[in-house]
Amino acid sequence: MAVPKRKTSKARKHSRRSTVWKLNAPALTVCPNCGQLTAAHKACTTCGMYKGRQVIVKEEA
Repeated sequence: MAVPKRKTSKARKHSRRSTVWKLNAPALTVCPNCGQLTAAHKACTTCGMYKGRQVIVKEEA
């Protein structure tokens, strides 16, 4: 069984793990129907359109 010859320092360990915790901004696209920013590959929360068809029916209050 392989055993490390030296102790891994905190700086080396933390620099290796530092990229794991970075958050990426969500990919936003412009809705072709209403022009609002929406998440990619999701139905528009404003008008309910996805790929040119109505998938969410919005009730007017």
